[in-house]
Amino acid sequence: MKLKTIKQLKNLKNKTVFVRVDYNVILKNNKVLETERIERSFSTINYLLKNKAKIILASHLGRPDGKPVKEFSLRPIVKYLNKITQKRVYFADDCLGEKVQKQAASLKAGQILLLENLRFYPGEEKNDAKFARGLASLADIYVNDAFAVSHRAHASVNAITKILPAYAGLNLADEVMNLSRLIKGFKKPAVAVIGGVKISTKIKVIDNFLKKYDYVLIGGALANNFYAAQKINIGQSVYEKDFLPLAERLMKKAGNKLILPIDVRISNNLKGRGAVKAVNIIDLTKVKNKKFFIVDIGPKTELNFDAYMKLAKTLVWNGPMGVFEIDKYAHGSEFVAKNAAIISKGPAFGVAGGGETIAVIEKFKMKNWFDFVSTAGGAMLEFLEGKVLPGLKPLKK
Repeated sequence: MKLKTIKQLKNLKNKTVFVRVDYNVILKNNKVLETERIERSFSTINYLLKNKAKIILASHLGRPDGKPVKEFSLRPIVKYLNKITQKRVYFADDCLGEKVQKQAASLKAGQILLLENLRFYPGEEKNDAKFARGLASLADIYVNDAFAVSHRAHASVNAITKILPAYAGLNLADEVMNLSRLIKGFKKPAVAVIGGVKISTKIKVIDNFLKKYDYVLIGGALANNFYAAQKINIGQSVYEKDFLPLAERLMKKAGNKLILPIDVRISNNLKGRGAVKAVNIIDLTKVKNKKFFIVDIGPKTELNFDAYMKLAKTLVWNGPMGVFEIDKYAHGSEFVAKNAAIISKGPAFGVAGGGETIAVIEKFKMKNWFDFVSTAGGAMLEFLEGKVLPGLKPLKK
């Protein structure tokens, strides 16, 4: 997919540029705990500063349901931006209205204004044209640098592009370029490792990879759906009942392309207080106490997954293998993270992505080993399904 990017703009001097960024980060006690998404926006910001533009940054944070909620204010992010950019970043305590109009109009070349949370207005998530016009009135040019929300038809992502000349930011263009390499013109053998909790959000991307890739490895709670479809005892483990027929059809259609865990680690407690035991899948029905949880893939599965991953010349990983937040349940996720990283560093083009995946990578300090790490979750999955995202369609050349 070829996009119109800000590098095609010949004269940005004194132009006011509305940049949709993704600053939906974790805050605690008014401090930014998750900085990756903010840092990814700096390439675009620095390019605009170098070209003497006036910059308006806009983002959402959390789910305030269309009304102002103090805990979802973007104000704490200004402090972090001031510290990192070593510039004064101005803050507007709203994103619409006369006061914001004056702040935007008073910007000088090289100055930055961060707007308050876009989702404080219901018009943002409704893709409301009037709300979009209000945002567009602040600027001359629109730039989407928030790939992570580009699967949403929201006002600051979609409707605004019908009003202002629209371009892709450098971070968004980087995401699209690297993710495109996973679905078109990729080298084979190609292997996908998919984990996480909800099969409902990943069933389409699994199906697409089964059509294109040599092997799709399934871990985490996703695998529980395939076990349950085969009437295998999964105790109290998470699964989605409505998707069992679909899981069954996928298994029949996929043949030997779909690789499920051959053993798992189980515990009677999800908070890390119980003992952990490795059990072969075929032996799960022999477990007398059915009050257990599958918390991780097992040691035999780790070695089996590794054998398939080592075949890859293209490798994508999305989603943990278990309850990785608790150290004693994180072995499978650590194993996959480190092996995927090593393979990416070596013979394969390797990409990892998704919120929980990034958390695993950061936990085990493997970020710099991958060819690319996507900060997107849902947008990454929908892009890899083959969809044209509503935030990208207006940016196509």
